[in-house]
Amino acid sequence: MATERPTTLAADLLVALRTDTDTASPLSALAGLSDSALRGVRTDRKSALAFWLNCYNAGTERLLSERPELYESRWRFFRAPALTVAGHGLSLDDIEHGLLRGSRSKYGLGYLPRLLVDSFELRHALDGVDPRIHFALNCGAASCPPIRAYDPDAVDTQLDTATRAYLDATVRYDADAEAVSVPRVFRWFPGDFGGRSGRRAFLRRYDQLPENAAPTLDYLPWDWSQAPPAFVE
Repeated sequence: MATERPTTLAADLLVALRTDTDTASPLSALAGLSDSALRGVRTDRKSALAFWLNCYNAGTERLLSERPELYESRWRFFRAPALTVAGHGLSLDDIEHGLLRGSRSKYGLGYLPRLLVDSFELRHALDGVDPRIHFALNCGAASCPPIRAYDPDAVDTQLDTATRAYLDATVRYDADAEAVSVPRVFRWFPGDFGGRSGRRAFLRRYDQLPENAAPTLDYLPWDWSQAPPAFVE
């Protein structure tokens, strides 16, 4: 297993956690990766997206399975060691905000950089943020989207599918009131979507708004109740 690609190891770990099969081997292989083995993740954006998405969702599954009491304090849950990659311990915050969001603060609405960035994050953080990740990451809350094993060769299609499915299930446009109800991530991370106009353009891209509509955005409440992540093919 140690000779497998990092992206395969991360996907294998996620599937193993979901099916309650052997996790020791992929966990050990991920932890034992050399920095050079991660070169493909560093240099290929699709590989990076698939790898870190699978790592995040696997990390959530692992924490909920092995340390479910942490979820009672989300501050502790998101900062707890969730996974070790190439000898480097990573929390869910490290993976989401440090690596997938390109070292952006979780408190900066998508505009401020993350502070105290270490050398691992500097090497492996994606350049810029793909807002579709917000519809692919599951932290164990009832409002989170379903998860799947992401494949570098199909990640763009998979992310489009995940985004459209989540928006179709949650967004409600009221033409008479000139308002649209949207998931709360649009309020938490407006900068990730390109600000006010970018959020509406994103909604149009996924057929949630008519072409010329410019409604007020109303933000749906987020249900933080712990719920087992749903897994889809």
